[in-house]
Amino acid sequence: MPKLINLEVFQRFFRSGQVGGFLLLICVAISLIIANTASKESFETFLATRLGFDAVNYSILAWINDGFMAIFFLLVGLEIKRELLEGELSSLKSAALPVIAALGGMLVPALIYTLFNKGTETAGGWGIPMATDIAFALAIIALLGKNVPPSLKIFLAALAIVDDLGAILVIAVFYTQQIHFEYLAMAGGVLVLLALMNYFGVKQLMFYLIPGVFLWYCIHHSGIHATIAGVLLAFTIPTNETDEESPLEKLEHALTTPVNYLIMPVFALANTNITFQKEMLTGLVSPLGLGIITGLFAGKTIGVSVFSWLAVKLKWAELPTGAGWKHLLGLGMLAGIGFTMSIFIALLSFSDALHVSEAKFAILTASVLSGIVGYVFLRVVKKI
Repeated sequence: MPKLINLEVFQRFFRSGQVGGFLLLICVAISLIIANTASKESFETFLATRLGFDAVNYSILAWINDGFMAIFFLLVGLEIKRELLEGELSSLKSAALPVIAALGGMLVPALIYTLFNKGTETAGGWGIPMATDIAFALAIIALLGKNVPPSLKIFLAALAIVDDLGAILVIAVFYTQQIHFEYLAMAGGVLVLLALMNYFGVKQLMFYLIPGVFLWYCIHHSGIHATIAGVLLAFTIPTNETDEESPLEKLEHALTTPVNYLIMPVFALANTNITFQKEMLTGLVSPLGLGIITGLFAGKTIGVSVFSWLAVKLKWAELPTGAGWKHLLGLGMLAGIGFTMSIFIALLSFSDALHVSEAKFAILTASVLSGIVGYVFLRVVKKI
């Protein structure tokens, strides 16, 4: 009997998503250890190994960041669509809040960074603190379990998607050297086809997933971050208002386990490999470091909280079910976990290797600070 109880406890823990959060954090630690030991070069060589053929021949790192993460964004997009149609985001006011909060979470950090770096050689990195790393932020929410209302996870996912869409737009307009409009046009054609199939009631998932691969390919070659393909595909997957399981729900259920227990941990393992250098410590108090850390930690918290407060007070939006202002404040802290997209923008912003290293360390510092403070705050806010 005790063995059965222990098994049931383990099964509940496994299904809760918290184990996925633990796996993610373990992979972060392993990646940092590898990056600062003799295994660094062999690991980087492994990540640089190319897989594929002809036009789809990419490094393992590229497959993880552009391929695996497109699947992650597909799952998040499915969850958002379901909530828009029948859940927490189904009313205009509830759906408006994460959009407005994300806007504040982009504008305030960019402004703070600019104030620190105006007139310096690092002024071009203003886009770095604008992004929220949806994978890590959702992992922290998963670790919190029942300490936060379920609606907060949906709100954070919606906010982070809008945030990432904004970051992708910023990259496309300000940081991308060239946009290939012919590929964008082909992606548009695939998207129209998917929308038409949805409109005419096509239910078989394969008729969406196969064109979805071509959608990913076209967006990837257009110069825009390929993960947006996952969100676009998700919004074309059909659903229904009955108790019968819809294609959207089938796909969502099929993707949840591999995303939580494989894709997100592998992503963390591949992307946290930051090698620590002495110069990074002094970089934390440079205009670059202060702009990133203050922008991500303080800027995100202020931007998300204040814009949310204004939206609710002006009756443009309403708070998520069961959530209060303390929850929104803690969520604003978690939004300061920038990491992957922030590092990506840093690589595009600077040609100087030292600036890139300093930016990476500042992003890691701000993300760890935001994650720990946000987690602790939301953990104890229930008791306040």
